[in-house]
Amino acid sequence: MEAWRNFKGRKWTEEIDVRDFIQNNYTEYSGDESFLADATPATNKLWGRLQELQKEERANGGVLECETEIVSGLTAYGPGYIDESMKDLETVVGLQTDKPLKRAFMPYGGIKMAQQAAETYGFKVNEKFDKIFNEYHKTHNQAVFDAYTPEMRRARHTHIITGLPDTYGRGRIVGDYRRVALYGIDFLIKKKEEDKEYSSGNSMTEDVVRLREEIADQIKALKGMKEMAKIYGFDISQPATNAKEAVQWLYFGYLAAIKTQNGAAMSVGRISTFLDIYIQRDLDEGTLTEAEAQELIDHLTMKFRMVKFARIPSYNELFSGDPVWATLEVAGIGVDGRSLVTKNDFRFLHTLENMGPSPEPNLTVLYSSRLPETFKKYAAKISVATSSIQYENDCVMRPVWGDDYSICCCVSATQTGKEMQFFGARANLAKCLVYAINGGVDGKTREQCGPALRPITSEYLDYDEVMKNFDAMMEWLAGLYVNTLNLIHYMHDKYYYEAAEMALIDTNVRRTFATGIAGFSHVVDSLCAIKYAKVRVIRDDDGFAVDYVPEGDFPRYGNDDERADKIAVWLLKEFMNKIGKHHTYRNSEPTTSILTITSNVVYGKATGALPDGRKAFTPFSPGANPAYGAEKNGLLASLNSVAKLPYEYALDGISNTQTISPNALGHDDDERKNRLVDVLDGYFDQGAHHLNVNVFGIDKLKDAMEHPEKPEYANFTIRVSGYAVKFIDLTREQQLDVIARNAHERL
Repeated sequence: MEAWRNFKGRKWTEEIDVRDFIQNNYTEYSGDESFLADATPATNKLWGRLQELQKEERANGGVLECETEIVSGLTAYGPGYIDESMKDLETVVGLQTDKPLKRAFMPYGGIKMAQQAAETYGFKVNEKFDKIFNEYHKTHNQAVFDAYTPEMRRARHTHIITGLPDTYGRGRIVGDYRRVALYGIDFLIKKKEEDKEYSSGNSMTEDVVRLREEIADQIKALKGMKEMAKIYGFDISQPATNAKEAVQWLYFGYLAAIKTQNGAAMSVGRISTFLDIYIQRDLDEGTLTEAEAQELIDHLTMKFRMVKFARIPSYNELFSGDPVWATLEVAGIGVDGRSLVTKNDFRFLHTLENMGPSPEPNLTVLYSSRLPETFKKYAAKISVATSSIQYENDCVMRPVWGDDYSICCCVSATQTGKEMQFFGARANLAKCLVYAINGGVDGKTREQCGPALRPITSEYLDYDEVMKNFDAMMEWLAGLYVNTLNLIHYMHDKYYYEAAEMALIDTNVRRTFATGIAGFSHVVDSLCAIKYAKVRVIRDDDGFAVDYVPEGDFPRYGNDDERADKIAVWLLKEFMNKIGKHHTYRNSEPTTSILTITSNVVYGKATGALPDGRKAFTPFSPGANPAYGAEKNGLLASLNSVAKLPYEYALDGISNTQTISPNALGHDDDERKNRLVDVLDGYFDQGAHHLNVNVFGIDKLKDAMEHPEKPEYANFTIRVSGYAVKFIDLTREQQLDVIARNAHERL
């Protein structure tokens, strides 16, 4: 076959196996960045126009335009371009709608949510849809709330469980978009038809009927992708024949996903090494130059930077900064010991130089100290310059997920094309601890939300008494949490199934079930305060505990102190064990994470005072980070504490976000990148999972907050908890929260 000329290997030609194709054909690169090309004139013009549109968007309250007449779908729109007058400059074509940055109307998750999202920005959805989606077609959101129990509603209302995907697409399902390029749509349809033929077995059980319907929907989606590509003048029925087609075909697969779903995370996946194979073949054949190769990657990245969804205000409060989590990975090590670094990994990082920093795509380096030194130093150089990269430990993930996994949201992994994840928000363990003290009564609403345990009434908290109640309260919360997610995912599959993404995943799919923890560090420090110091309880006139006064010193998580860090490890294991006791939907494998995005502000607003001294309704620290002000022994001690949390108990991820003053790393760029590599090597060699790296001082944040109009802050990007965001897109409250975080002045 002409499309596969000069490609090696056999297995991938007979069955769908993109990993086998990659392993047989990629070119490992151990050189430096000197080969990279600058942005082309076409890139500069298109990016300049897109920046003008982004500026208009910000001036218009954050949304340029919302669709009000057309339900989004694969073929809902004609062709769209960044600028019609410059469309010939686009080497990668395709928009979510018919105009750049225009938000689609996506009612299947919930008609009220879609209407409210549009109305928030001054747009009015055609009234006919109100009747259609209330009388004729049930939505995911309607179905969930029809089935919720009173207990689930209370837990949602009091925010002991927050961020549930019951009002928007759940996301975190990464289609293997590479399959469109390697095999073409017709081959993928043929394979799905074979799967459907052999799916019935001897019995038409409920599971078999559902599977056959899902496969039928997947085949329909694949056919829709072909029609969508024809709108732009392309035939993707057959495999891509060169690098330009490979990039375009792959992007059409991703475009199908973002036209049909508005999930909390719409990741791109592990595409860099795959695309490098096509680029390298064209370079060898003399049909592509390095400048043209970089332009392809720049334009593809530009499209990822443009992904937008219409969101309701409560979503924007929880996930601030308009994130999409179009997560894209580079690097990693193969199971055979070869580095998976290619020239294309450099090209993707180089987009941050050619077009400046950006939150999307959520660029993730799959890190190992065994990666080529030249690549590690280049990644560190880009981190120092842009604060736009996160790092995840390939050495702890590879044994679990293999060497072809994708990051499906902020930090959690799934094996590309083999797995999907049921995403599931956060359980507020800090609030759970307060419930344990106050007998399950919520401190803000004064409702009986948790089990009516006997409240603790002593003046000083007793460790054993608190732990007994806390254990019982965690048992209750874990069970309620899992059952709530089971209900949500059942309804999502029924009313908002991700056919386009699942069409690019094996039919015999492995499923994981993601849960998460909020308030982690505050629980650890509170238990330390109760155990190692004395904590006096302040009560109101009703005898309700409203504040706490720690008396005496106590160890705090984040200082490499074994007393605190052992409690942190215990807490993670204990909660995961409790989650694991419960049946999870479609026999999925339960996992958990320590990750709170920017929503630590929202969680904090819902949570009263804590025994560690944190005041009522103030922000939590993000993810697995130590509590604000707790770190006293510098960056390395803080990293050492987080590194002790075992990844095996948090396969959904352990998010750690650190801000480092430039001078802490050295006095010039060369010294800083080398020092950062040393920090990353030491941290990840201990088995730590994740690190967001910010390199700037607090003064820069304060100036950006007060003077967002300065040109240098238009694209000023920071890493928050698991993702990046333009700092000036955060609310002032969230900006102040970021400023309150510790910026390490010394290692």
